[in-house]
Amino acid sequence: MPQLIGKGRAMEMIMTAGMIDAHTAKEYGLVNHVVPQDELLPLAEKIASKIMRNSSVAISKAIKAVNANYTDGLNGFETEIEQFGNCFGTEDFKEGTTAFLEKRKAEFPGK
Repeated sequence: MPQLIGKGRAMEMIMTAGMIDAHTAKEYGLVNHVVPQDELLPLAEKIASKIMRNSSVAISKAIKAVNANYTDGLNGFETEIEQFGNCFGTEDFKEGTTAFLEKRKAEFPGK
């Protein structure tokens, strides 16, 4: 928790067994969004839809790179460089680059 919200806030929450509300959790960066219950599923679907429009190869590599930063013994920066390099030469890379140059939305394989 100290890595997420800072040492002072984490120490206070842990030592006092303090609870926080959803808006404070958002302010601290523990959650990305706070919405009423009836808006939760539509928001999740909207975010998932945005993710699904991107290259599954790139998404997979990005997840590996981000997770490496939180894994003992791994250098997150080196992993990011490696995973970024792994995207080059893939069909998704070619389609993404071509779509960008042609000023159109990419149509990734498998979508």
